[in-house]
Amino acid sequence: MNKSKVAVLKTTPQTVLADYHRLMNLAGYQDVVDKTVDTALKVNISWHFFFPGSSTTPWQLEGVIRAMKQDGYNPNLMHACHNRTVVIDAHLGERENKQINVVEAHNLRNIHLYEGEEWIHIREAVGDLADKFLCLNDVYPDGFYIPKRFIGENIIHLPTVKTHIFTTTTGAMKNAFGGLLNERRHWTHPVIHETLVDLLMIQKKIHGGVFAVMDGTFAGDGPGPRCMTPHVKNVILASDDQVAIDAVAAKMMGLDPMSIKFIRLAHELGLGCGDPRDIEIVGDAGAAAENWRFDGPFKKMTFASRMQHKIYWGPLKKPLEWSLKTVLAPWSYIASVIYHDSFWYPVLAKKHMDRVLNSEWGRLFRNWEQLTPNEQGFPSVGDEGAELTRTGWNAFWRSLGILGTAVKEAPEFAAHRRRTASET
Repeated sequence: MNKSKVAVLKTTPQTVLADYHRLMNLAGYQDVVDKTVDTALKVNISWHFFFPGSSTTPWQLEGVIRAMKQDGYNPNLMHACHNRTVVIDAHLGERENKQINVVEAHNLRNIHLYEGEEWIHIREAVGDLADKFLCLNDVYPDGFYIPKRFIGENIIHLPTVKTHIFTTTTGAMKNAFGGLLNERRHWTHPVIHETLVDLLMIQKKIHGGVFAVMDGTFAGDGPGPRCMTPHVKNVILASDDQVAIDAVAAKMMGLDPMSIKFIRLAHELGLGCGDPRDIEIVGDAGAAAENWRFDGPFKKMTFASRMQHKIYWGPLKKPLEWSLKTVLAPWSYIASVIYHDSFWYPVLAKKHMDRVLNSEWGRLFRNWEQLTPNEQGFPSVGDEGAELTRTGWNAFWRSLGILGTAVKEAPEFAAHRRRTASET
């Protein structure tokens, strides 16, 4: 068996586009991503508001698209790919994080999987593989549905380096969570580690090729994937082994990869390599050996993350978890939006971001629309750091719109509307 390989490079705004091209080829992506079939670029939107380290960066998306075009991939066979949750507005997120700017500049298709796309039953998609699932058959006794268009497509995941209150870290494996499962994916939170392993099994079955390109120019520490403290780390990673890239990122954050359950389970099942000692680093071995000594997600948890832990694994599990599978579930969506979008972002976000907004990456983000790159990257990134326009009352009023959408689009209410319509 060939040794798992993860490419790691240091980068700067001035060289980031060339670095992404070199990174992907160091990781051997052309051996994995077939040029003759569609490739989904699975964008990560962990927060619809801009927060450094939380979501796919525009230069990450730009670098991947340019690299593929340079290597002879047909842009007509590439598309951005989004899913949604009831608390994240993907349309707002792709604007606020400037991902849509990149997609439109390259004239790529922009597919939101919950809008007009056909979803098929998992048994139809993977057959007897479903019998091997660790948990999804218990979570969804009647099965579940996945996007039909994924069958036979390549997928390139575009996560960032960050911690997560449910899974300790999040990266390539967790990025599939936002694409393969529908809006009832929150049912899996009590068994989230096993869920990520099941989703990796599915990916290996349905996709022509699976690859990940991870951005660590900003990296997030703390109770992620939203309420973090971002740091400038200037690294990028790529691999066709989703377990290995998550393991290397975890190790760089100062965490033991094999102590993280989803990494260990996937490693033990032979779905990838989670032991850094058995992973070949190509590119910048010194960067991969860095230890950022992150605190991790559990040391300074927010009120919301503490409550979520109590509901899914603690004393509130018995009295409250059942409600998340009934028409009462929207109470949790409302609580999440009010805490994160109406309170935390308007009041606390700027304090957490201040240290990185004036970095070169912060200036690149602010001035993205006005900058002209060369083949290497961005010779100039402008003088002013990223400007936050969604703070204070501006963010609060916008959050009320998100709250309305969360309630309106709640799957429990949608199911009730469908039943009512079928009875009339």
